[in-house]
Amino acid sequence: MAISSAPIFKLLLVEDEENIGHIVSDFLTNKGYDVTWAKDGREGTELALYNTFDLCILDVMLPYKNGFDLAREIKQAYPDIPIIFLTAKNMPENKIEGFDLGADDYISKPFLMDELAARINAVLRRTRHSVTVSPTKPFKIGKYEFNPLTQELSIGENKRKLTAKESELLRLLCQNMNRVLERNFALRNIWREDSYFNARSMDVYVTKLRKYLSEDPNVALLNVHGKGFKLVVPEETE
Repeated sequence: MAISSAPIFKLLLVEDEENIGHIVSDFLTNKGYDVTWAKDGREGTELALYNTFDLCILDVMLPYKNGFDLAREIKQAYPDIPIIFLTAKNMPENKIEGFDLGADDYISKPFLMDELAARINAVLRRTRHSVTVSPTKPFKIGKYEFNPLTQELSIGENKRKLTAKESELLRLLCQNMNRVLERNFALRNIWREDSYFNARSMDVYVTKLRKYLSEDPNVALLNVHGKGFKLVVPEETE
């Protein structure tokens, strides 16, 4: 499945140059991505830490906070989120610093829009491999239906497109429906590491999923103290 053919990925673009920001944002939106554009490092930090994105595209030279410092903060909170740097600096030491921070790619200005799209597709294929190649049948969650393949949660005529990590976490909860999903197991399988920052990130995702499932009073997403989480669903709807 071609990544660019399905509008399921949320991208954060942090770029202070108005012309480049407009062009990149419009181009990627037309490609089917959900793009949020921040115009400086401070705004980028607020958006990255309090919202959910599948990939970040960061300019290096930014007002208030440069792209490298912004990437450090993003990676501290969400270690697995892929990052692509955009920069006018083409010095090897700058690229090394970017990759040391966990960057997935590094694109020098000026660049072709099609090249940027191709690199985004490549990074998403690589980092979201476990989601895109593991199709499974939809799950019934009370009045809801969750399709892991399309990453859609629906109730009646209302459909919500989930992010990759939201979908991965809900899939694990569904696979352990009415049983405890251990925190450590979820962290290792989705975030690849059991750490304080990853655990905090997972708690944020659990809160979001709980809100998404709130329209059916018979469905509950519970915290099980000292163990993990339990998706409680009436037995007849499993």
